[in-house]
Amino acid sequence: MHDEGIEKFGGTKDVADSHKFDEKKLEAYVEAHVEGFEGPLEVRQFKGGQSNPTYQLITPKKKYVMRRKPPGKLLPSAHAVDREYKVITALGKIGFPVPRTYCMCEDETITGTIFYVMDMVEGRILWDPCLPDIAKEGRRPIFEAKIATLAQLHNADYEAIGLADFGKPGNYFERQISRWTKQYQLSETQDIDTMNKLIEWLPKNIPHDDANSIVHGDYRLDNMVLHPTEPKVAAVLDWELSTLGHPLGDFTYHLMQWYMPADGASTQTLNGANFEALNIPTAEEYTRLYCQHTQRDGIENMDYYISYNMFRLAGILQGIVGRVRDGTASNAHAAAMADRVKPLADVGWHYAQKAGAV
Repeated sequence: MHDEGIEKFGGTKDVADSHKFDEKKLEAYVEAHVEGFEGPLEVRQFKGGQSNPTYQLITPKKKYVMRRKPPGKLLPSAHAVDREYKVITALGKIGFPVPRTYCMCEDETITGTIFYVMDMVEGRILWDPCLPDIAKEGRRPIFEAKIATLAQLHNADYEAIGLADFGKPGNYFERQISRWTKQYQLSETQDIDTMNKLIEWLPKNIPHDDANSIVHGDYRLDNMVLHPTEPKVAAVLDWELSTLGHPLGDFTYHLMQWYMPADGASTQTLNGANFEALNIPTAEEYTRLYCQHTQRDGIENMDYYISYNMFRLAGILQGIVGRVRDGTASNAHAAAMADRVKPLADVGWHYAQKAGAV
């Protein structure tokens, strides 16, 4: 998937035919609703972005980003750009690194689906977790910035910033397993024995540790913009899966980069890397850092969480495969995801067995 990584963030392209809309209508709307906007407007589409079509709005003075719901048949509860707008706007008020938001448009007559507009944050989007383009001494500080930023999210007082109703507190794993089981089954294109076993085993073996925070849902290196020169997170992007949930679900999902099979969601994995030579923390060191930032003594049941996250990722990828089948996926690479679901389910079942599954 390395090529996709380069292409995913290799800038913009002309707007795809299936995602075109009346640009004059959009220009009139943003002129009325975006503070300081000055046309004329040029619209480009970002390459990749499998869930919500994402556009660059270029004006003579600055660039903006628009994210909209894709047109066509959609899975229930997916593509919630209105939720994304709500959480980014709330977090921006407490100095968490997110783009500045300007407006949310629920009038579907403007572009055909609801959308929101935010700042374009300039910086580096990196794809390969081994950070080959970064000097050795600069790698660990980037990992330290990533984990400090995730801890900042989990430590945020979500009630104080108006997000008390952003999700249902409690039973997070139960609800997630149910959600991704449904999505997987709606999108199923092949029978995978290990996935069926996980669907059966996971809900019956959830650890008893109820904590609650804002969770990002897809916190990983290529969903953030790093400062152009410093090891700082300038903006965390792609909040479509965010909700109130269990911080350990969110953290251990982020930790999957260390456990991912090479033929899983990404060929870019830290599994088997020479951490010392790369100057990158091991999974254990990274976990200790997270625990320090969030005042935890440690994390029990790690095998369960790895198993759960492999299952969840398999469900997410199968959803993309299903959208290819239904003709609503917005990325040509999505068809290749079909081959990656089984390896993830197999690793998930391996860790379930380590956690006691038979």
